[in-house]
Amino acid sequence: MKINKEQWKWTREPKNYSITDDKIEIITNPHTDLWQRTYYHFRNDNAPVLQIKTSEKFFSFIVKTKFETKVRFDQCGVVMYLDSANWIKGSIEYENEKIQHLGSVVTNNGYSDWATTEIDAGIKSMWYRFSRRMDDFCIECSENGIKFKQMRICHIHKASDEIQFGLYACSPENSSFKASFTNMEITECKWPAHNGQLPDEE
Repeated sequence: MKINKEQWKWTREPKNYSITDDKIEIITNPHTDLWQRTYYHFRNDNAPVLQIKTSEKFFSFIVKTKFETKVRFDQCGVVMYLDSANWIKGSIEYENEKIQHLGSVVTNNGYSDWATTEIDAGIKSMWYRFSRRMDDFCIECSENGIKFKQMRICHIHKASDEIQFGLYACSPENSSFKASFTNMEITECKWPAHNGQLPDEE
């Protein structure tokens, strides 16, 4: 899809970035992150986030990321940032020369969780697909943009109507790297309706 600069809005605009018809690039600022409370007991809420708004209840957002991460915790990926206490992010977080963490964070009412799996540190590109079904969400990943694998299904209590979603990149330590976002699409919901066990009667 062609990137309409008028539709995309920053939360904490970074010092260096570029937006063209088909690519968004962000140069991260040092000591930027998104996290709330859990386990580490700190609250970090200063990462740049670039998003568009929608009230559509069923859709998927697809994007390809490329990144030059090199310092611990460098990360970039997809995000749905409603406010400092309610958000989702899916990304690859650099750890060391051998491994990275492919994972997702869900933050509800000011508390974050983190679910990850280790992947090779040589991977420097990943596709993500963020899907909405009402107020439930799914994040998937793909190395080729064709076959997507589920990373996370979650519920965001505050996402009852209009939401905003998009991209983020940050460097929690004293680092800076370039993150590139291309091949963006907004499509009908690619996350199919559940057809297994029936829901409990309320």
